[in-house]
Amino acid sequence: MSVEFRTASIEDLPAIVAMIADDSIAADRTGTYGPEHRAAFEAITADPNNELIVAERDGEVVGTMQLTCIPGISRRGALRMQIEAVRITAALRGHGLGRKMMEWAVERARERGCAVVQLTTDKRRRDAHRFYDSLGFVASHEGYKLVLD
Repeated sequence: MSVEFRTASIEDLPAIVAMIADDSIAADRTGTYGPEHRAAFEAITADPNNELIVAERDGEVVGTMQLTCIPGISRRGALRMQIEAVRITAALRGHGLGRKMMEWAVERARERGCAVVQLTTDKRRRDAHRFYDSLGFVASHEGYKLVLD
């Protein structure tokens, strides 16, 4: 499958929101495309530590992910790359695009000088866990969240 990875544009945002919301776990917390998504997009693109990436095939956005470089004191001041909101359009799931996206993201982390690539995934996403395991990621930490109303 031939795809191009690039920084997302504002025109891509409706497709990105639709991909992120296209499952029972994320639908309610993502909602439908609206002004809050545009504000978040503007904040992401204004921050040099954040990149919203799309995978494009034949002029269509078919995948997305957000990459965030996090400076830290641990690991001797090393940068770490946080990968979030990895999504692929339903018609292309299971065809190798996710693997290409993650390989691209890891290479981007190397280019940015990161020492670690990390991600979180919902505990209910068993297929995603197997996928990340197959890429060499290790479930090394337990994550916690506190939702603020």
